[in-house]
Amino acid sequence: MPVHPWHTSPRRIALRGSAAVVAALTALSLAACSTAPSQEPAPAGDGELKGEVTFWHSFTQGPRAEYMERMAEEFEAEHPDVDIKIETFSWGEFQTKWTTGLAAGQVPDLSTALPNQVVNMINVGALAPLDDVIDEIGRDRFAEAALREGTADGVSHSIPIYSHAQVMWYRADLLEAAGLDVPETWDELKEAAVALTTGPDQYGLSVPMGTNDLMGARFLNFYLQSAGESLLDEDGRANLTSDAAIDGIEYWVDMYDKTSPEGSVNYNVLDQATLFYQGKTAFDFNSGFQISGVVGTSPQLEGSIKAAPLPRLEAGDDLYGGETSNIATVVWEKSDVQEEAKAFLEFLFQDEDYIQFLHSVPGGMLPALSDIAEKPEYLDDETLTRHADSIAVVSEAVPMGTAIGMDDGPLVQSGILTSQAVIEKMFQDIVLNGTPVKDAAKAAEDQLNQLFVSAGVSF
Repeated sequence: MPVHPWHTSPRRIALRGSAAVVAALTALSLAACSTAPSQEPAPAGDGELKGEVTFWHSFTQGPRAEYMERMAEEFEAEHPDVDIKIETFSWGEFQTKWTTGLAAGQVPDLSTALPNQVVNMINVGALAPLDDVIDEIGRDRFAEAALREGTADGVSHSIPIYSHAQVMWYRADLLEAAGLDVPETWDELKEAAVALTTGPDQYGLSVPMGTNDLMGARFLNFYLQSAGESLLDEDGRANLTSDAAIDGIEYWVDMYDKTSPEGSVNYNVLDQATLFYQGKTAFDFNSGFQISGVVGTSPQLEGSIKAAPLPRLEAGDDLYGGETSNIATVVWEKSDVQEEAKAFLEFLFQDEDYIQFLHSVPGGMLPALSDIAEKPEYLDDETLTRHADSIAVVSEAVPMGTAIGMDDGPLVQSGILTSQAVIEKMFQDIVLNGTPVKDAAKAAEDQLNQLFVSAGVSF
């Protein structure tokens, strides 16, 4: 199976957790109140390293998982008194594992995390400061926006290990055969997607609404970004009832009806991506991971897939960044081997090894270190060369976007937007129950604002 950043079918699972999302942010805050992060980072000491470092990551299969295992073995060879214990979870399992584990005092020493998860972790005092490690690697090598997503009160709590951005992927061969241009606007996308929905195995665009993922929020966020808005208003409240939001909801409901398989009402990101991998959808929204997905599933289609910027409301509108993910690494405050965890984290960023990590999914994982992106050793990759134009589209989108709901920096609301499936349930209510769009939007907006307040947000 192709590697994908959100896959829910892991190659190897050391421990399994429920795939259900835990909603108890308030309870977590209470459970974590005695473990607020220290304000002074512990120095990355020069003394002897020893102890067992538990490392949770979500690179659940293929070369990425193998890379982490190899790096752990190499670090242990250099530091014989350190044991790196790797436990692997899908992203959905990790969400459950860390939230339940924090309350029970069972969290790792080091882990990967999604940007919106990092915000929640900071909010409940779960993470150790990492400014010392960032400075050792080289602060100016990281994008400021990527570091800002993990920074609170001037203290950095996460380090991005790679970046990717959402763009529009399309089948160039299908567009050419139909005499259609690459869509630049939402209206043009709808026209093309409808035209290319030709049978039970060929859809224009799948519209995913599954409640065990964030895809409904993602698609609506794209539309709002194109209108100069966000899923949060300027005061931090949910924004689902503005004119642009209602237009966006209606747009995606209409696209579901006209261009999408009925089953997509329950799709998560893997279901969604797999249709494109198999050649059953003409368009999809995703990152450079689409390349490896298609190559691994339908290699005969590799030369037919291309990327374009996200659609705009009008062709003359400026390009925008709909969603950028700076996949994070964090050290946990409860760890009693923080020095060892930080040393291993820094070890992962050695240039030669780091480039090998990026090449494990070329084009899917873009460098978090700006200088690496220019190195001949990084650029010397056949996949990067073959898909240079599409990867350039993704690369140009990275600095324009943020994680969902983090347009103005890290907010607790951003984690709630993507973990509670409120927007996805809103879409399902409209599609399955026939609830009027404005009624469903108002109910979802009110529910989100209540969740924000319960998590300690004040307006």
